[in-house]
Parts: sequence; C-alpha cells; structure tokens
Amino acid sequence: MQVKDIFVSAPGKAILHGEHAVVHGKVALAVSLNLRAYLRLKVTTTGKVCINLPNIDTSQCWDLSELRRLIHNFHGKRDEAQRLDAELVKRLREFVGATNGNLDTCSMATLSFLYIYLSLFGSGELPSLTVTVWSELPTGAGLGSSAAYSVCLAAALLCTSGVIPAPLKEWDHTARWCQEDLELINSWAFQGEMIIHGNPSGVDNAVGTWVPRSTKVLVARVKDKINKFPSIMTPVLDSVDAISCTCEKVLSEMTCEPITGEHYNILEELIDINQHHLNVMGVGHPALDMLCRVTLAKGLHSKLTGAGGGGCGITLLRPETDSLVVQGTVQDLRDCGFDCWETSIGGPGVQQHSPLSVKEEILEILNRD
Repeated sequence: MQVKDIFVSAPGKAILHGEHAVVHGKVALAVSLNLRAYLRLKVTTTGKVCINLPNIDTSQCWDLSELRRLIHNFHGKRDEAQRLDAELVKRLREFVGATNGNLDTCSMATLSFLYIYLSLFGSGELPSLTVTVWSELPTGAGLGSSAAYSVCLAAALLCTSGVIPAPLKEWDHTARWCQEDLELINSWAFQGEMIIHGNPSGVDNAVGTWVPRSTKVLVARVKDKINKFPSIMTPVLDSVDAISCTCEKVLSEMTCEPITGEHYNILEELIDINQHHLNVMGVGHPALDMLCRVTLAKGLHSKLTGAGGGGCGITLLRPETDSLVVQGTVQDLRDCGFDCWETSIGGPGVQQHSPLSVKEEILEILNRD
C-alpha cells in the first residue's frame, strides 16, 4: 500500500440547466460550487474497517474477518472500474440489512463505501482502516453531496491501494491528480453513484453523499410522463436542451468579452423558462414555487436544481445586486422555513490536502477517533 494517511476533498455541484433531461440524452450544464466534502483515510492496525459520517450521526465498524466472507471468486481489475457487480451489491445489501430496496441515507453511504473498498482490495489482503467524512454540503438538496462523497472515497481508496499515486509533494498544500488518474477516480465514483441513485446521469461525479429524497423515484416519474405523452414531452426535453446550450454560449461570451446587463437578462429569462418546464415534467414542488415567488418579489430569478421534488433551488445574483436586497431576501426565505447558502460557482475538482490546508474546524472533526 502506498498511502497510510490521506486527506482529500471534492466539490458539490449545481445543475444550472438540464436536470432530468440529461438522463434522456440531452445536454446538462453543471458547475462546481465552493462547498466541499472532506475525507480523511487512515490505515490502522486494529483489524477493523470503520467509517464515520458525523453529518448523519453514523459510525460503523466491521472486523476484517466479517468482510472477507463477502468476497467470493473475485476477478475484478483494480486499475479499471468494471460494470457494477450485481452479486456483490446483493451480498452487501444483505450484510447491511437493506434488502427491501428502500435504502436510507446511512445504508446508501455504507453500501457505496463497502462496494468500492471490497472491489479495490478484494483480490488481496484487506487492510484495516478508518474513514471519516465531513461535508459542507446540505444533504439531499441536489447539490451533489453523494457524488462528492463517492469521489472522495474513490480517490482515497485508489491511493491507499496503490493503483494511483498520491499527487501531494512535501512542500504542497494541495495537489491534483493527472488526467488519467482523474478519469479512473471518476469511473470508480460513478460505481458508488450507481449504488446510491440507480441510474445516475454521471454529471455529479464528473463535476465533483447522502440523499434522503429519492432521485430514483423522480427520474421514474419523468420517464412515465414521456411514455404517456411522447408528442408533448419530447419537445419539452428538446427545449431544455436548447436552454442548456444557450446558457453555455452566454456564459462563454461572458468570459471573453465585457459583461453587459443583457447577458444577465438572458440568464434570468432562461431560468424562468426552465423552471416552468420542470414543473411540466412533474418534478416541481410547492416549496420551490414559493421560493420563486419570494425571490421574484425582490427582482431575483430562481429555479430548482438537481432532482426536484423539494430539495434545493438556485437564485441568480447580479454583481450590482444591493447587499440589503440579498439580506432581505435571505430573511424572507428563512421566515418561510428555508435554509440559505450564499456561494460562488467554479472551484477545483477533487484534490489531496496537507492537513495545514484544511479548515481548522473541519480538521478537528476529521481527526476525531
């Protein structure tokens, strides 16, 4: 094994446009957020494998002897992510007591971890180790928390198994992997996402752990509408596709020419149109309608992001938006029972950290036994 102690982080994401359409072959436009999941993996000599998820009050340990019994006729290759091993998933579901198909947050996070761990180490000696994850991302909000979790797991376990090197040099605070290693991290993270979401788009782990709302149910709801009303729903999906492409074009223009008010006007109109489309698809929610009304009263434009059915919405803030307007809007939303995060888009993907580069309050959590 190449790494005995490693800190990694991965960003959350917001889908600006294209959620639900993307699983039907349409374009989705996703961006990273400056809210991250942080993971510490420490190799131990306890003869146990432990995972601590303080965000969801979960801490579990297993003896290596228990986990060895789950491995039968293992033929996987560690340097490439295979097709999901349905037999291993089935054994793991039975092992964690989640055979009824309705997985809670803890079970999904545990399954994802054990699947990647056993897949990478199952052909040799199982190492005893402790993994702790802390996320700045709200869980189940459609901000890619499960993918950030899966990406952190994949990166740390691949390094610990020696399949990829740790990129951090002695003098570095943070470091990123090479493109080839990032592709391998992404492919293993996608395996974890498949366990959690069933039929993930791949967007979340490509941009980048715990989803109480069921993305699976909401994806199925859209599919049912398409099957029932193909001539109505297909143009809606085509329109969402065009919205994503138009938004990408506008954002690209904003990076290479002077930004004008007209750029923001277009972005706001696209947000409004797409939100109506999402309601047509059946993934809206009264709470999201309320979000749109409250922010529009302040001259701001909002839409859902992610799976829908509640969850999370995004609101566009122009650079000239008065801080008093922002504060007033946040207060109005909190009065309606919403939680608010002010964040920016665009940040580094998965990276390794030295302990010095991890925020002090997060480091304290990750260092707890």
